[in-house]
Amino acid sequence: MDLSNKTVVVTGAGRGIGRAISLELARHGANIALFDLNTADVEATHAQCERESVRVRDYCVNVAMEDEVSGAMAKVVADFGRLDGLVNNAGIVKDSLLVKVKDGVVTSRMSLDQWNAVISVNLGGAFLCAREAAVHMIEGGNGGVIVNISSISRTGNAGQTNYSAAKAGIESMGVVWAKELARYGIRVGSIAPGFTRTEILASMRPEVLEKLTAPVPLRRLGQPEEIAHAVRFIFENDFFTGRCLDIDGGLRL
Repeated sequence: MDLSNKTVVVTGAGRGIGRAISLELARHGANIALFDLNTADVEATHAQCERESVRVRDYCVNVAMEDEVSGAMAKVVADFGRLDGLVNNAGIVKDSLLVKVKDGVVTSRMSLDQWNAVISVNLGGAFLCAREAAVHMIEGGNGGVIVNISSISRTGNAGQTNYSAAKAGIESMGVVWAKELARYGIRVGSIAPGFTRTEILASMRPEVLEKLTAPVPLRRLGQPEEIAHAVRFIFENDFFTGRCLDIDGGLRL
């Protein structure tokens, strides 16, 4: 896909990887629809994208809410006249051990609220956004690209039952959608970032960061721009679909 004058929705676009993806696609000519709940963050992303002389619009959307997603996707098509791409990046974490034990006694457990919150946003939100985007892409007749942001944690990371399940699911959904949507000219790919220097990780103490990066063969965190570059690769390579790119510095959990 040539990104020039295409319209791409990026969820979780307000900061971190979502902002980097939005900027990368804007620099290569895409018009960007920014989905996020934090208006202050998304306004900053908007301003940076707009400097690339592309069209940019903001949409306050909770991706876990069906009506909000369907309404926002329809608004994007009305505002831009087309929809060519979606990056499912929005996500949250609510980490916890399945059960926490001290001296042989269970002291706490992952709550159902922690489970449901992460699954509804990270997995349910990706499903809703992809479903509605696919409808508009098919009706538009121009094909399109959907990119799911999974995670290295999809293989199972201690303390992340909910997050690991969601990120494994989002990759699997991408494989299904690639098979189902190819006939309509829609490609679907996934990216599994390793530990990446977002605002949360950058604020950690140096000794904590050192422990985090020690097992990484490249001995550093990834940069959001490196994840964004991989997203652009999927958009621009017309023979890529149904696969997942691991951008993790060689780390294995």
